[in-house]
Amino acid sequence: MATTEHPPPSRLRAWMLEGLSDMGKGHGRQAEQAESKPETKGQPWYRVMCLTGVDYFSTLGYQPGIAALAAGLLSPIATIVLVIVTLAGALPVYRRVAEESPHGQGSIAMLERLLTFWKGKLFVLTLLGFAATDFLITITLSAADASTHLVENPHLESALHDKQLVITLILVALLGAVFLKGFLEAIGVAVALVASYLALNAVVVAVGLYHVVTEGHVITDWSNALTAEHGNVFVMIGVALIVFPKLALGLSGFETGVAVMPHVKGDPGETEENPQGRIRDTKKLLTTAALIMSCFLIATSFITTLLIPEKEFEPGGEANGRALAFLAHEYLGNAFGTVYDVSTIAILWFAGASAMAGLLNLMPRYLPRYGMAPHWARAVRPMVIVFTLVAFLVTWIFDADVDAQGGAYATGVLVLISSAAIAVTIAAREAGQRKWFTGFAVISAVFLYTTVANVIERPDGVKIGACFIAGIILISLLSRLLRAFELRVTSVTLDDMAERFVRDIASRKIRFVANEPDRRDKAEYRDKIEQIRNDNDVPGQEDFVFVEVTVTDPSEFEAGLTVRGEVMHNRYRVLTLESSSVPNALAALLLHVRDSTGCIPHIYFEWTEGNPFTNFLRFFLFGQGEVAPVTREVLREAEPDRERRPRVHTG
Repeated sequence: MATTEHPPPSRLRAWMLEGLSDMGKGHGRQAEQAESKPETKGQPWYRVMCLTGVDYFSTLGYQPGIAALAAGLLSPIATIVLVIVTLAGALPVYRRVAEESPHGQGSIAMLERLLTFWKGKLFVLTLLGFAATDFLITITLSAADASTHLVENPHLESALHDKQLVITLILVALLGAVFLKGFLEAIGVAVALVASYLALNAVVVAVGLYHVVTEGHVITDWSNALTAEHGNVFVMIGVALIVFPKLALGLSGFETGVAVMPHVKGDPGETEENPQGRIRDTKKLLTTAALIMSCFLIATSFITTLLIPEKEFEPGGEANGRALAFLAHEYLGNAFGTVYDVSTIAILWFAGASAMAGLLNLMPRYLPRYGMAPHWARAVRPMVIVFTLVAFLVTWIFDADVDAQGGAYATGVLVLISSAAIAVTIAAREAGQRKWFTGFAVISAVFLYTTVANVIERPDGVKIGACFIAGIILISLLSRLLRAFELRVTSVTLDDMAERFVRDIASRKIRFVANEPDRRDKAEYRDKIEQIRNDNDVPGQEDFVFVEVTVTDPSEFEAGLTVRGEVMHNRYRVLTLESSSVPNALAALLLHVRDSTGCIPHIYFEWTEGNPFTNFLRFFLFGQGEVAPVTREVLREAEPDRERRPRVHTG
């Protein structure tokens, strides 16, 4: 709500804040307006699937190696367990999330509706911390694995030896540079990358299966070693279930799949209010991606386990973090292997772009709306710089090690999937769908077990997640504190009666009385006027209009203001407002009246009893407390010109 004109910003500042993030649309009332717009352009679902695929499919670059390290000879069986959980668990959950949240808000928005006030905000901030863990580690882990493929290429190994950290930082910087230039989502590039990468992987899988079949002893050696190590099939399945949480990286990509929903083209004539075509095609997107990935996961875990010596998967081994690239060089030659490396490096790097898009879609949706980020957090470029610097720090801390970052990545992925499963379970219960409720409850239990097991096995992941959560909450609360006196009412609307009151009183001197509604009987208003006259020596012939603010959700930061007028006891004119903050509502009303009438309004308060610091905390947390001085401070920040500033009187 602008009240004064500011000098034009510098060219650098204008460039940095140029446009708000299209990916961050959907905060506050802007979301409601966006959702009511007519049909918007989109892309066919299979093209958008490739945008998700640069994150999801790129895990083939390191997933077989991680599975081999975690499960050893049991890697194919453990991967089958992963595929079952994917198709019978994660896929149904996110198909329901797409149905419940068709504008890309994801499961966090579904859970946000369940909790209100500060507990809801803190809960969302916690989930955002895990989401930040997921997306940021996607950027750093993917860049680290891309650099691994580059460094360990036979043609470049000698020249790039010990340069992995530097190369990873360069890749992260290039990713940030792309977004600083104005990149949103290059779906065409994603289609080309995914198509070429999957085609090359299909060749490697076909050649690997050919060697497995033609070298018959390979299967025999594997089955004999498996039986000798684990005994019978039931023990194998049991061990596979135990090690399954370590393979959770293979579940990544579903949250991104929902985040890109707004880009899916719906049916002709479809609107944002009822995007049934978009929901249907997003379900196709999720299902197709899951089926493709499941086939590749099973095939790649099988051939890499049977054809690559176990020692090569260990840190320092030639297949560590690049199992399929190892097979490409081994069986198809260094020329094809180099092409495969280039394709893998490109898609891994672009997987970071998908994660960056997810961050830019998620964070501006919540933090500025909560007042827990500066205004510039809605612009793409400043946030890109912040995320890139954090990615630099994470890369440096982990020394660009793929295996070391796996735990943190898996934790972020599993927490988001678990929260989605819980969200759809609650949604099914509220809809009275008992069968779906039971099924989703079982899926939730599986993902919660997987999350807890992963945390116990790899506590470093939850530690990193806790650091992100603590950082987000601390910075958010500090930002909210720094913005405590900011005018945060986006619009002021007066009904007909309120407009009549303002027009009438504007013909004299505009005098408002701030009144905390209590009994609202005749004595309350009569005594209040008498007190104001005595405290401020106001002549008896002057009249007043009462202003009463009812606090709704004090944790909300910004919203529109609706003012209603009513006559109490056939005598007293009262303006009633609902807001998250009493001082902000009063300041916004005064500025609106000034601008609409051209007169400087006066408002009268009584001092709040009690400790000033305690009263300020009441204002900060609950929207009321030290009302008079805070209202004056909000006015002072909103209107630097003292001559144009509404007058505040306190007695």
